[in-house]
Amino acid sequence: MKNQHQVVLSLGSNQGNRLENIEKCLLLIHQEVGTIIQVSKVYETPSWGFESDAFYNCAIRIHTHKKAHEILIQVLAIEKQLGRIRLETLGYQSRSIDIDLISFDLEIISTENLQIPHPLMQERKFVLLPMQDLNLNWKHPILNKNTTELLATCPDKSSCKVIHNLENPLDQIQLKQFRFIAFEGNIGAGKTSLTTKIAEDFKAKILTERFADNPFLPQFYEDQKRYALPLELSFLVDRHKQLTSDLDKLATHKEWIVADYSVFKSLIFAKITLDEREYKLYHSLFESIYKEFSKPDLYVYLYQNQDRLLANIKKRGRDYEQNISEAYLEKINTGYLEFMQSNTLKNKILIDITDLDFVQNQLDYVTVLEKIKEGITNLSTV
Repeated sequence: MKNQHQVVLSLGSNQGNRLENIEKCLLLIHQEVGTIIQVSKVYETPSWGFESDAFYNCAIRIHTHKKAHEILIQVLAIEKQLGRIRLETLGYQSRSIDIDLISFDLEIISTENLQIPHPLMQERKFVLLPMQDLNLNWKHPILNKNTTELLATCPDKSSCKVIHNLENPLDQIQLKQFRFIAFEGNIGAGKTSLTTKIAEDFKAKILTERFADNPFLPQFYEDQKRYALPLELSFLVDRHKQLTSDLDKLATHKEWIVADYSVFKSLIFAKITLDEREYKLYHSLFESIYKEFSKPDLYVYLYQNQDRLLANIKKRGRDYEQNISEAYLEKINTGYLEFMQSNTLKNKILIDITDLDFVQNQLDYVTVLEKIKEGITNLSTV
């Protein structure tokens, strides 16, 4: 999964309840366009280029997989939804909400409808001051100056004062209280995609299973009985390395970590794939090294039904997975659900994602985050 784009948007309002307009706008952007990662303070600034009531302005940084022109279409739709009426007359106008696309990674885009970086950003104090709050590792790709340098040479000398602190939506989700979080799910549930997004959005270190490097995996799907034991043993060896030495190295830097699997995955899959004698041998080996594994402080299981799993597996197109049966996926789901009902874990959350596509649909991703938030709240009240 490719890294998300870093996008800066500038928001302004000088009609109606200005603060409420901005807060509604933030919610819609977070739900429809991209994940809000940072929010600046709100500044009251005089109108720029025309006479009118003062504006409230802020800047936000979002993460999204959308292209710049897709973002433009969506923010224009949000403006319209919030009552913005764009008149055909020339010149600046008062507006309930104004959303400008300021930067898109370090790209330079010049089309009839879109100019990035925004061609007037370096001349507008009400853009640069909020943008400075974001402390971005960003330089103007044409002027080769960072936000502070642009502000120092900005010709705009108007008075801009801070009038409000906005809340970042992600700050409501207290993930960082857990040192190590594991996201689990069936084959095709999207656990790696979700883990990757959360690691980017919450500034966590990520640990992903190295399934692509396992030489026994394609052979297992061709002949499960023959290759089940070497497959499970090879996964156990690699998981042991990752969940001991590799994880310890990350933890040394006092980073918090998200992973797309946990040590318990080994037993769940082994119980399904191995015969009784093989599983007994495997379980003995697992028990002998179990204490060495780092266990998650929070365990999140992503449940998805077999029909959706098969559709996702077909869509991602790995040749060796195409003959996975619904019965096999059902066994895995059953194994995980039985594990979730055990007392092995203290902090565990089950999320039904059957009707959610958190990769393609921003609102579905926000819904998953809200379910995690709700789950953490329920844990603290138990």
